[in-house]
Amino acid sequence: MEPLAAKIRPKNLEEFIGQKHLVGENAPIRIAVERKYVSSFILWGPPGVGKTTLARIYAKALNADYHELSAVSAGKDDIRKIIEGGTLFGPKILFLDEIHRFNKAQQDFLLPFVESGQLTLIGATTENPSFEVISALLSRLRVFTLNPLSEEEIITIINRTGVDMGDDTKAFITQIANGDARQALSLIDTARKLYTTVSVETITQSLQDTHLRFDKGGEEHYNTVSAFIKSMRASQPDAALYYLARMLQGGEDPKFIARRMVIFASEDIGMEDPHALVLANAVFRAVETIGMPECGINLSHAVVYLCNAPKSKASYYAYNAAMDDAKKLGNLAIPLKIRNAPTKLMKDIGYGEGYEKYTDEDLLPDKLKGKKYYKKEK
Repeated sequence: MEPLAAKIRPKNLEEFIGQKHLVGENAPIRIAVERKYVSSFILWGPPGVGKTTLARIYAKALNADYHELSAVSAGKDDIRKIIEGGTLFGPKILFLDEIHRFNKAQQDFLLPFVESGQLTLIGATTENPSFEVISALLSRLRVFTLNPLSEEEIITIINRTGVDMGDDTKAFITQIANGDARQALSLIDTARKLYTTVSVETITQSLQDTHLRFDKGGEEHYNTVSAFIKSMRASQPDAALYYLARMLQGGEDPKFIARRMVIFASEDIGMEDPHALVLANAVFRAVETIGMPECGINLSHAVVYLCNAPKSKASYYAYNAAMDDAKKLGNLAIPLKIRNAPTKLMKDIGYGEGYEKYTDEDLLPDKLKGKKYYKKEK
């Protein structure tokens, strides 16, 4: 029997649910599809949010010679066969799932084909491409970030299945799926096949073994990482250490964990303990140089420190608020006195005039005078 996810997979953008910032009116992927614009790009986001579906919709719109590979099992020979194979129609597109699993040599092999246009590459990854994709290749790819699906979007997808179930069951599935449509559909599929009916009881029964597994590229990845971060945020070292051990035992890349801790040190602790970022960076370096299994000791050291550190998101909120204004208001005029004045003409028209190193004067653009982004939490 065809899996439910494959059965109801969208065939065009009108059927696609979510990612309005990419596929809505005047959004970049919609424009590329409508104008049949050929370009290589990366789709970065958590599992089950539409990366493969978007790639297929894009390739179909371009009437492309379309190929799919997984970087987990594919190698240079697989790519070479695609490159050397004849193209009877459209551009030659390779969708490379989990592109972050390709090592540097494999990514280097891809580079000249992408650069020359012989191959249009669509990479999909759950990992930050800035860390996992070589800079030479990344510079030739646009990165589109996909978000977890909202509860409303998951409910819409559930309704499309046509499977009979109560609202309480839909809400239960949505909670477990945590923004992952594929997981939601898998839950329905499994319960229906095992027990015929889909209810809170049959979903619960079919889940008995699911949460004991950890798959770096699968459903439990983001659940476990989320639990790890939230345990540190709640200052609970015992819970955080358990989820750390669970990830390492499951084969998670310790550098992935260390990166999340470096982010956490600034996002959740910030100016309440600036030393947290220093320690997190030091542990990241230790992970790089020592490796498993010993670096687990370094990671646990940092986990306990970050859990016990005082928390403040003030600098994180300040950055987001400033970024919102930068996006919304564009290039507001910078006050003349703090502009750079490398030439006589610039000095003559007032650039840098009246500048004092130490001043209480508001240095924001006129439209933002008095705006306070950083507000220290009490």
